[in-house]
Amino acid sequence: MELRQLQYAIQIAIERNFSRAAEKLHIAQPSLSQQLSKLEKELGVLLFQRSTNSVELTHAGSLFVEKSQKILDMIEGLKKEMEDISQMKKGRLVIGSMPITGSTILPYVVPVFQAAYPDIEISLVEETSSNLETLTVNGQTDISLLSLPLREESLVYETLLDEEIILAVPPLHPLASSKEPIRISQLEKEAFIALKKGQGFRKLTLDLCQEAGFTPNIVFESSNMETVQSLVAAGMGIAFVPYLISKRSLHELSPVNVILEGRPTRKLVIAYRKGRYISKAAEAFISTMKEVMQTIR
Repeated sequence: MELRQLQYAIQIAIERNFSRAAEKLHIAQPSLSQQLSKLEKELGVLLFQRSTNSVELTHAGSLFVEKSQKILDMIEGLKKEMEDISQMKKGRLVIGSMPITGSTILPYVVPVFQAAYPDIEISLVEETSSNLETLTVNGQTDISLLSLPLREESLVYETLLDEEIILAVPPLHPLASSKEPIRISQLEKEAFIALKKGQGFRKLTLDLCQEAGFTPNIVFESSNMETVQSLVAAGMGIAFVPYLISKRSLHELSPVNVILEGRPTRKLVIAYRKGRYISKAAEAFISTMKEVMQTIR
């Protein structure tokens, strides 16, 4: 049994598809199938039940993948401990981030970290919040920038920031001149612009409206918060926007930001899988991020 075969089985279990698994592993599909067959023959059990349309784990396969992940975690942890012993003179840190949040925060944090630890290689993985949680659970990121609530119970986190949620409205909207905080219940008849499904901030938008007693009328969707703000500025609707993103200038025509009553927030966190070894480099990055966030609020 070889370590690469453990990695192959884990990737097949994640993808439930040999072609996608082979692509992610950067090997040919016939080679992947051959290695799995060789492993199953050596073990004397069937790990995956194959059919024309699906690949499903057997009972033995589920146990094998679970134990394999623990073995690979131990090996990765050992490597990182050795890197820590060498006083972080070299190493690699894989950071997961939601694209919208990462584009606002990481440009401030990464330069500061790399100035302090120039030989630590940083690899950035950008995904929607739901996909990013899965990647973090599977050990494909060391740490990830996410917002609460987390769906995956095997993730633990450290709080980074309570970020206020702002209401963005078109410049000529009646609410644009409001001097008082706006009740969310006042927005029931409004047209909303929101992020697409799978992004955590979309769920937050739905939750805020539902807590106020209505379902928002979403007339446009986008995968990019800057596009959302541009559509608001063009008069196509209103939107909830994270405070840090609301501060960024867009174009000559920008939405007007209005305070919401109760000043709702979202909690940004740094998450990692429970039981996973957190390297000194990861700890240093988390510490750097917390320090830098104090200066850009």
